[in-house]
Amino acid sequence: MKRCLCVSLLAGYFVAGALQAESVAVRHVEGVVRGFLFLRSLDGAVIANGDLIQFLRGDRVTSRLVFHFKDGSLQDETAVFSERQTFRLLSDHLVQRGPSFPHPLEVSIDATSGRVTVRHRDDGKEKVIEERMELPSDLANGMMVTLLKNIASEAASTTVSMLFATPKPRLVKLVITPAGKEPFSVGRASYKATRFNVKVEIGGLAGLIAPFLGKQPQDTSVWILGGDAPGFVRSEGQFYQGGPIWRIELASPDYPRASVRP
Repeated sequence: MKRCLCVSLLAGYFVAGALQAESVAVRHVEGVVRGFLFLRSLDGAVIANGDLIQFLRGDRVTSRLVFHFKDGSLQDETAVFSERQTFRLLSDHLVQRGPSFPHPLEVSIDATSGRVTVRHRDDGKEKVIEERMELPSDLANGMMVTLLKNIASEAASTTVSMLFATPKPRLVKLVITPAGKEPFSVGRASYKATRFNVKVEIGGLAGLIAPFLGKQPQDTSVWILGGDAPGFVRSEGQFYQGGPIWRIELASPDYPRASVRP
């Protein structure tokens, strides 16, 4: 039974080919962040509320993104990374469970030691896979948006690594290419965001037959507002292999009428 690890945006199946991956240089230092998000289906219906909490402890950044689904499902991911010259993942913990996830799982990555643990259910029984892997320094789990904010929009392409669980942990390559600028507005203000296309690159024989077997992950699109203070605008992609395309957007608080001063 195939399963897949997604990291707020993507899913994949096979080990990628021999593309040259690269660590992303720090152009914009991360800081303390609190943000609210909506997760929508492509018809616009809200299916989950998201909460982003990011803080620093010394030279380490901890970023936690939680989605609470209306049907009671949960996606909860916490990534810890350093940002000294280049971004480097230290650890990542992902939980997916509930009706929205046909194959619930929990994945823990210790990038320093290379220890990877995958907990999943097979035929109603919980199973645990533990492996020690040689993890690359450009591992992008849990920090894709951070990396995209630091990739120049004029860069032809950037390739990074990511670990997926199928449920066996596998390393793949993600090829990131800018796909032009698209307008959006906030109130009366107009802006243009760079749309990045993120593709799971599958090499070898697996890459040739994956589309025919329905196992080629769909590309993910992420919109980033550039400038001196780049920011996430929205994304569209799968949370798990074979799953629907969901859209992540920024949300704004609603206030009770009684709390609004005249």
